[in-house]
Amino acid sequence: MHFTGRGVLVDIEGTTSAVAYVYDVMFPFARKGIAGYVTQHWDDAALASVREQFAADAGRDLATPDELTAEALRLMDGDVKATGLKTLQGLVWEAGFRSGELQAHVFADVPPALAAWREGGLDVRVYSSGSIHAQRLFFGHTEAGDLLSYFSGHYDTTTGPKREAASYTAIANAWGLAPAEVLFLSDITEELNAARAAGMQTALVVRPGNAAASPIEPPHETIESFEQITH
Repeated sequence: MHFTGRGVLVDIEGTTSAVAYVYDVMFPFARKGIAGYVTQHWDDAALASVREQFAADAGRDLATPDELTAEALRLMDGDVKATGLKTLQGLVWEAGFRSGELQAHVFADVPPALAAWREGGLDVRVYSSGSIHAQRLFFGHTEAGDLLSYFSGHYDTTTGPKREAASYTAIANAWGLAPAEVLFLSDITEELNAARAAGMQTALVVRPGNAAASPIEPPHETIESFEQITH
């Protein structure tokens, strides 16, 4: 596909990176480490805002490490995209990335595409349900090295739900670009529908291991590699 705009907005899971890495490596790592992290850092400033967010989402105070851990595991079991949970997972993953125990997966076409886009003057940013903190850790510690310098902005669920057009309008406004100047890449058709409703250009990314896409009317252009995007 040929893109004539000025900015590229990418999803992570199923787009730049394999769904299996997120579900088979990162989530189990977080699940295993949450209890220990919460207990060890209960009184730390970094956890204070997480505790407040969990309490707000749950509608009740979570007064002990065990209560917070139980709520976090419940949300993970339900695959709930809660901001507090995403922030907590990011804190747990940080230790793993910094120690080298975790190295983020990216598809082979991603690093050269990011480099080419930046060299060509495109502004590349990330929009993921994972926290901004987790996004920075992820791209700063990949199997291909540190890719963080290729991105000039990050957005997460604090901007808004990924399946609502208003979120993409907010991103374009924060970016300082007209929505039509932004290409959004994702493996989730409902997210693409929302981005298109906001006026963005879109492409459905089909990667090994991705779930079958939902029927789309009208369809989004489909790519299997970032190499298929020209500018």
